[in-house]
Amino acid sequence: MKVVVDMDKCQDHGQCVFAAPDVFRLDDAGHLTYVAEPGEASRADVEEAADVCPLQAIRIED
Repeated sequence: MKVVVDMDKCQDHGQCVFAAPDVFRLDDAGHLTYVAEPGEASRADVEEAADVCPLQAIRIED
């Protein structure tokens, strides 16, 4: 699984951080960072993060 975030769309709301804290986080400047290739064990959380993103900036590729 590969996680792709459209950083042109992302406005660092952080909803993904709550849904999948092992994959997404906000850095010290408040900007999103993420693990591009998390393990399959994180799939449900990443799918939830994609669903709750207010700008639909998160995409999952298999």
